[in-house]
Amino acid sequence: MQVAVIGGGAAGFFSAISAKTHHPEAKVTIYEKSGKLLSKVKVSGGGRCNVTHHCFKIGDLVKFYPRGGKSLRKAFGIFSTTDTIDWFEERGVKLKSEADGRMFPATDSSQTIIDCLMKETQKLGIGIKTKSAVKKLVKESDGYLISFKNGETKFVDKVIVATGGTPRTEGFNWLRELGHTIEDPVPSLFTFNMPEETIKELMGVVADPVSVKIMGTKLKSSGPLLITHWGMSGPAILKLSAFGARILHDMDYQFKALINWTGEKTEEEIRQILTGVELQNPKKRIRNVNPFGLAGRLWDFLLTKLELSDDMIWDNMGKKNINRLVHVLMNDEYSVRGKTTFKEEFVTCGGISLQDVDIKTLQSKPSPNLYFAGEVLDIDGVTGGFNFQNAWTTGFIAGKLG
Repeated sequence: MQVAVIGGGAAGFFSAISAKTHHPEAKVTIYEKSGKLLSKVKVSGGGRCNVTHHCFKIGDLVKFYPRGGKSLRKAFGIFSTTDTIDWFEERGVKLKSEADGRMFPATDSSQTIIDCLMKETQKLGIGIKTKSAVKKLVKESDGYLISFKNGETKFVDKVIVATGGTPRTEGFNWLRELGHTIEDPVPSLFTFNMPEETIKELMGVVADPVSVKIMGTKLKSSGPLLITHWGMSGPAILKLSAFGARILHDMDYQFKALINWTGEKTEEEIRQILTGVELQNPKKRIRNVNPFGLAGRLWDFLLTKLELSDDMIWDNMGKKNINRLVHVLMNDEYSVRGKTTFKEEFVTCGGISLQDVDIKTLQSKPSPNLYFAGEVLDIDGVTGGFNFQNAWTTGFIAGKLG
């Protein structure tokens, strides 16, 4: 049996390894369009590779996937986070958890993961061909004829497509021709650009936790926020960009973000805290008493925004200024004008419709003996190791060739 795996990324390698492990007699070959293998693994997590996330309850895990969570519930029942950790540790790669749940190799080097996957493919005798971009895939009665852009052709019995996300819908035309429905790809996991906002001067400042809403929508998320020289980033923003990928795309990335700098605190709770501060520190300058634990530069910035003088004391704030302070702490408004890809971690929502695949096998419904793994499917997760976990899980299942 000849098996072609199209795509030399995490999902491609894992599905090839799974195919050869489940079918030792098969001849398995990975075809990668570029000259580089596992390039996303290399740069992920700042070069440390965020392999997975320390979340072992499937019901909780699926909540980190804006698209595909329902389908992944079944898939994680076949190959879960625990299976990922065990798989790498059985091959000598120990993983460690960080405070936020992200898991990295103990070496803190993505090269460790690359070496592990390369060693496994070599041990199993899996073929690898780079600079082999696929032009067309033709279904024949007993398999598939693959036409490559370099003029070569290859007949195989089964195909696993693990080409990752594609920014333009035309990139899916060769799969559309086989009868697949494509959910239009749009960017996910991006930071907010705020060219008109002076808050950018606070680049490097972190506020944790904050709550972020998008005006005019139901979109909301919370967590740490990082101020950058472009605008805003950090988990709260990235989560919002993932869950709101299609809505924000339709808004052409022109919208207003409302920040609650106190996290989830209500207006009543904020007023209560400020009343307490007024009573306890009547003669102290407001700039010297920061009751919400905000970074000093951010607290100063918000007070300056309200045009409160440096020598203003709590006793002289008055009801009007307290109201204004409550409003800026709870509903601080910023104009977003565009987006920037988060580091090198380009992620799209969209891809092969999950209606077109049997999630228990990841075999195509319109085109039997064709399987999918990874981000080519309409599945994407927030940042934190979830997209790699999708790659390992779907790669393992697709490779069973069930």
